[in-house]
Amino acid sequence: MRGMVDVRFIVNALIMVAEIAAVVAVAWAGLHYPLIFAAVTALIAFAQGMLLEHARLRHELPFYFGSHHPNAGLLIPFVATSSALVRAIIGGAVALLTFSGTDSVRLFWIAVVFGITLYLAVWLLRGIAHRLDAKPARWGYFRLAAPLGIIYSVGQWLLERFGQIKTPNLTEMGRTLIFDTPTIPTVEQGSELLFRMKLYIDSVIITLLKPLVGTDWAPIVGIAISVNVLTGFVIAIYAVMIGEAVVRAENKLL
Repeated sequence: MRGMVDVRFIVNALIMVAEIAAVVAVAWAGLHYPLIFAAVTALIAFAQGMLLEHARLRHELPFYFGSHHPNAGLLIPFVATSSALVRAIIGGAVALLTFSGTDSVRLFWIAVVFGITLYLAVWLLRGIAHRLDAKPARWGYFRLAAPLGIIYSVGQWLLERFGQIKTPNLTEMGRTLIFDTPTIPTVEQGSELLFRMKLYIDSVIITLLKPLVGTDWAPIVGIAISVNVLTGFVIAIYAVMIGEAVVRAENKLL
């Protein structure tokens, strides 16, 4: 009996190490190969969307239409493909904007926040899979993107508070746009400009919110409506992959 317990402990430890390694590998790939990472993200998002949207629609149409629902043979593949394609485009674009740029220090800390949020997502999927018999892929794809986006946005806010990300003012934005960005920018230069514009727009939104919700609440509301929240979808894509693999390994080996 003791030997069985020891074996289960070792196997569980190995699974956890593999889980952490997978999370680190995803963040590392995004940091060092942003273009490839964005393309892979788009492909994975499309594949997940095709499978999961198709499964969702097969159960959803009878709920709304009963026995006389439209021709599922044509409608389901069309809607699933359209939704998957839109999510793939958004996922790839957000992944590129998240990890592409010219500030290597900022990108490193973004990768750290991305990795921590991804690990929390996988941990949560494992928990609900074992305690509630939930389906990691379905929960991760359809339910976790927004919460993960808020967690990631909080991480970005903390980076700003600790000085790892600096929000530009209007003068700095003008200098970046006119003097620092060439006529035909590279992908990195274009992404850097868009990132700085995003920071500036977020700061303007917070300023506009202060008279409406108060000085104390404006940053909190700003975190929730920041463009950073979109990165939650990218994190959810990889959380689904890693979470499904981990849960299946645990069910098979433990």
